[in-house]
Amino acid sequence: MKKLFTERFGGVAPRVREELDSQCATGLLSILEARIAENWFGEAFPAECEDGGQNAGCDISKLKGASAAYNLIWPEDWRKSDQIPADGLIFDLIEFSYEHIALPEPYQFHSYWRHDHFNYDQEKGRAKFTEDINRVFERHGMAFDLVHGEVTRMAPTGLQEALAETVFKTGDADLDRLLETSREKFLNKSFEVRREGLEKLWDAWERLKTIEAGKDKLARVTALLDKAATEPNLRKQLDDEAKLLTKIGNDFMIRHTETNKIPITESAHLDYLFQRMFALVRLLLKSSGRGG
Repeated sequence: MKKLFTERFGGVAPRVREELDSQCATGLLSILEARIAENWFGEAFPAECEDGGQNAGCDISKLKGASAAYNLIWPEDWRKSDQIPADGLIFDLIEFSYEHIALPEPYQFHSYWRHDHFNYDQEKGRAKFTEDINRVFERHGMAFDLVHGEVTRMAPTGLQEALAETVFKTGDADLDRLLETSREKFLNKSFEVRREGLEKLWDAWERLKTIEAGKDKLARVTALLDKAATEPNLRKQLDDEAKLLTKIGNDFMIRHTETNKIPITESAHLDYLFQRMFALVRLLLKSSGRGG
């Protein structure tokens, strides 16, 4: 579907919201209801033609049974109670649907039983489903995207692009793993998992400090910072930033969990700290020829 007027002329809300409102939730559930009614789940849960051998669409009882087995909500049930399900329950249903959805392609009408026979294209079905779900997220300013079947959180503008394009080739397998885990967790929809991503980034920072040659940790981090800047004023700013970020990691509940550490409880604060640390780490990786 082409972009609407407000999308073409900048009238859509920025994608920063992290909780579904009732309209967005209703829109997502309505898409799922429509796909069920239109037989998009017929490949995974087929209804067999009464004459045998042909796929006659989706067997709703099979689909309901599978949903119940996974302890998922059923899209229509919320209308009866008039209670919008929790965000996580809707996201679970979206991810389950992506796994089983396929575009129905009718090729024959069975006049006696008054139904179509179908072939299915899973790739096209998943692509269209992803487009429809993400369009709703976009229209409602949600900081979520459906990516390869998983609902992921969008990073703040600027950081999103940096996270996507950064390549970790540090020459140290453990450091690469810490950085990749940090990126993956930070894009998770769960605040707790994202906080784990912040912790992994600080762990990566501590390891990065020791990756250059030197007699001790101070000499090694000095060598790393020297590669990032030769201009004295900027070099001093980088040194100050490195020291301050290390202090933040020690004072806040990032690297330590003692009772005197300051917890991070707000999403915006987590974003700020991650973006600040990631900017320094990426600069040091680039300047030392370790990817970025």
